[in-house]
Amino acid sequence: MKIFFKSDSYHTAEDAPRALMDKLVLNTRLYFIGNFINIILKSQRMALKGQYDAEAWASSSYDIFKLTEECGGRFHITGLENLQKCQGPVVFISNHMSTLETMIFPCLIAPQMKVTYIVKDSLVKHPFFGPIVRSRDPIVVSRSNSREDLQIVMNKGQVLLAEGTSIIVFPQSTRKVDFSPKDLNSLGVKLATKANVQVLPIAIKTDFWKNGKYLRDLGPIDRSKPIHIAFGEPISIDGTGKEEHKQVVDFIGSHIDKWKDNG
Repeated sequence: MKIFFKSDSYHTAEDAPRALMDKLVLNTRLYFIGNFINIILKSQRMALKGQYDAEAWASSSYDIFKLTEECGGRFHITGLENLQKCQGPVVFISNHMSTLETMIFPCLIAPQMKVTYIVKDSLVKHPFFGPIVRSRDPIVVSRSNSREDLQIVMNKGQVLLAEGTSIIVFPQSTRKVDFSPKDLNSLGVKLATKANVQVLPIAIKTDFWKNGKYLRDLGPIDRSKPIHIAFGEPISIDGTGKEEHKQVVDFIGSHIDKWKDNG
């Protein structure tokens, strides 16, 4: 599979050109959303035909990455070398801010290792995204019964990790622009502890793509907001995981504080 990012970090050039059509729609979201929908529809058709494998997933993710840059998005990605330090499959733990990180993570991670998500059942049933999500064999939770969800995550999570598939966890209950440590539950660390694998924290700031008022996944874009993604070093769990969970929270919180101060 093609590796799209071969350096330890990636920064969009400040003078990177915007697409002409994006300029012509007068800084609205029309060009961005229209092309995003086209990418998703192409991926959906492949998924329905059983042709949407990990390579296709990473490729369509990279298409969205380049589209974002064409529309004025400026990425600052660090810590990519830490993906090479993982001792087998890991549990990725990230804060959750917008649709963007969900779409971008595959082109960053999937070329390096097999990976999937923990997702809500509504996403699996979604007429637009559903076929794509189902093709990735995710762990599906309801968010209506926390005890049952925990059992599902622990059971299927251990199976996937034992088979060599890493898992991306968004432990916050919903997407949030502001980060509060208490909102980041310890689900990811619990799964890693049970499966005896490492966790790898990811801090993101993706409010370039805001959540929509009526269509949450298709909100407006704000070209003044830089996009930050930072991968931490993999962390081995020792004991109950309480200290390791604190390390994850501190990693995410410290990066978000820095990005708030420096843009």
